[in-house]
Amino acid sequence: VHVTTIVNSSVSVSFSRAEHFASNRSEWVSIPLMYAYTLHVFVFFMYPGMNAAVRAVVRMGIYVGAKVYFIHEGYQGMVDGGDNIKEAKWESVSSMLQGGTVIGSARCKEFRTHEGRLKAAHNLVQRGITNLCVIGGDGSLTGANLFREEWSGLLTELVQQGLIEEDAVQRYSALHIVGMVGSIDNDFCGTDMTIGTDSALHRIIEVVDAIMTTAQSHQRTFVLEVMGRHCGYLALVSALACGADWVLIPEMPPEDGWEEKMCEKLSATRSRGSRLNIIIVAEGAIDRHGKAITSSTVKDLVVRHLGFDTRVTILGHVQRGGTPSAFDRILASRMGVEAVLALLETTANTPACVVSLCGNQAVRLPLMECVQMTQEVQKAMDEKRFEEAVRLRGSNFNVAVLNVGAPAAGMNAAVRSAVRVGISEGHKMFAVNDGFEGFYKGQIREIKWGDVGGWTGQGGSLLGTKRTLPAKHVDKIAEQMRKYNINALLVVGGFEAVECLLQLYDARATHEEFCIPMCMLPATISNNVPGTDLSIGADTALNAIVETCDRIKQSASGTKRRVFIIETMGGYCGYLASVGGLAAGADAAYIYEEPFDIRDLQVTTDARVQHLPFKSLESLVLIMNENSNENYTTDFIYQLYSEEGRGVFDCRKNVLGHMQQGGAPSPFDRNFGTKISAKAMQWISKKLKESYRQGRVFANTEDSACLLGMRRRALVFQPVVQLKEETDFVHRIPKEQWWLKLRPLMKILAKYKTSYDVSDSGQLEHVVCNRTKESDTSSAI
Repeated sequence: VHVTTIVNSSVSVSFSRAEHFASNRSEWVSIPLMYAYTLHVFVFFMYPGMNAAVRAVVRMGIYVGAKVYFIHEGYQGMVDGGDNIKEAKWESVSSMLQGGTVIGSARCKEFRTHEGRLKAAHNLVQRGITNLCVIGGDGSLTGANLFREEWSGLLTELVQQGLIEEDAVQRYSALHIVGMVGSIDNDFCGTDMTIGTDSALHRIIEVVDAIMTTAQSHQRTFVLEVMGRHCGYLALVSALACGADWVLIPEMPPEDGWEEKMCEKLSATRSRGSRLNIIIVAEGAIDRHGKAITSSTVKDLVVRHLGFDTRVTILGHVQRGGTPSAFDRILASRMGVEAVLALLETTANTPACVVSLCGNQAVRLPLMECVQMTQEVQKAMDEKRFEEAVRLRGSNFNVAVLNVGAPAAGMNAAVRSAVRVGISEGHKMFAVNDGFEGFYKGQIREIKWGDVGGWTGQGGSLLGTKRTLPAKHVDKIAEQMRKYNINALLVVGGFEAVECLLQLYDARATHEEFCIPMCMLPATISNNVPGTDLSIGADTALNAIVETCDRIKQSASGTKRRVFIIETMGGYCGYLASVGGLAAGADAAYIYEEPFDIRDLQVTTDARVQHLPFKSLESLVLIMNENSNENYTTDFIYQLYSEEGRGVFDCRKNVLGHMQQGGAPSPFDRNFGTKISAKAMQWISKKLKESYRQGRVFANTEDSACLLGMRRRALVFQPVVQLKEETDFVHRIPKEQWWLKLRPLMKILAKYKTSYDVSDSGQLEHVVCNRTKESDTSSAI
């Protein structure tokens, strides 16, 4: 049994059924091998990563017991036959991951004719080749599919001409095709990434990095032209990656008057102190009237209107060369393996398919459906239906982001990250002001890339936030979601946000508008959200507490002994009091989770006041959580200590209040908010693709409404309905809280006699060691 593989030219693979099931390879038993197979792989253009695809096909074919052949020089080699078709061994693909294509690539006009395809069929039948693996763009794959459709007729002609025997028609009755897409433009519909795209982006960014030093030292403007006659992917993504000032792509021609707007943007950038401007132009960029926008045109425009020193760099075929990136090597290898598996499972009725990447998974899609959609994109662009072309490139969705609950430092960083990652994922982002109260009132607007500039370092919530829950307003909220065609929700907030998602999840039973992906990011200074160890904003609040405690201690320096009672926020959650007390060196922290009474207060007094040397000037700091006890309130304890401490110490009370919510976010909160928000948007994009069916988004499973939280070492997406059992809704806290194990440590450092739990202490690990099993449950970052 033969399977032939052709790559960049051709690779022919023969499968021996006996060898195929040998060596106890139980994982292959489910793959029936009932026909003679030929795997034929063509590469018509040289892209980084293609050798990795060839290597994967050859070695996977040999692994499953196949005999593999190269067919050199693409379709030309198939038509010419002879020495262009050679057997490939395991060693034939050694040390070939660096780039280019080892089996050659060539255009072939002859294959476009019926006579040329007849010659190709003859050469394949002579070698028992009936399976083709084609690497190329939509033109190459379309040609392969046409060859497949004509196959039976071509064999009949060969019999009539006496070139093959009649029994060959039965033995080689069907031609099977699997495609892999090679294109740096990433212009093939049906796959997230094509082989070669990531490497091309590497080349572009390398060039940008190289010219930035010169441009900044000389105050220059660089116009960078990248490939993309019909697809602006390279231009757009490279512009995002390097922070370009302007980008021009064929799918989205700029509105009339773009020249003045661009010059205003460049001038504004210079006025802010920047010494560098970068404009990226796709080679196929056009205006709304179909007129080409070239890099030289842009240069002349900048020089004429602004007088800036401007240079043009045309990358050209530099983008196609060089060493392939790791991503492209992995992508091509995965696709090559999947292509072999697809061929093993083909039957006479199996349509030609293309191996594609969806998220992080290799999938198989009907070849001609992908080709037809790709061609529809070009047709839409030719007819100046640019919005339709953008839609056909890949489904883009409307995502709404809003803040719920009390403001927390870092919320703005999270919103900024969500907006920019969402836009880069192809979504239209909408900002909702004032939480769900603003949602049902229609305070919704589209938010663009530039609208969130400079948000990272700003405290509070620039979107505004309210504690309003949606349950009483689901009808109005659903109406607004229909109006703005909201396909996903990202909610940034505290405990109220958990309640909001649960209410929206329940509302799915009566309102299909809520059958969409919904994700929540924990953002609250109280750190009382179930399902996460840390929340955005808590670190900034802790810094405020520690800074205040430090100042209070300093104020008492050199005076008589004092007891300071400091009340922190947090509701019923004692996180701020406990962890803040540990960080500030407090003598005691009274919290709701650890009940206390008059005896505990007496212990503190006996241990830390009465036994102090008479002349000691040391002060005591006692931290109270705001809801630590219904009766032993901050005022009561202040009055108690004031009365009992007469003649021994003075007592002072400080209620920190909302100063814990204010201020610029700490570096941790900025970083944490940015990171988890980007991860959440990637999850939303994945869920949108999974739930997009028949022109609409529909998601009603538990795992489509999740909280993204930090659980020990891992960031984990957890369905909010599954968090119900571990939540105390009356007191708005998780039933189990990790930080309670830190309280004995605080007491030990405050000179209390207590025990310390070491059951959760760290263990020695190697740097390269795999993470614990709990991290396996998290989504890949």
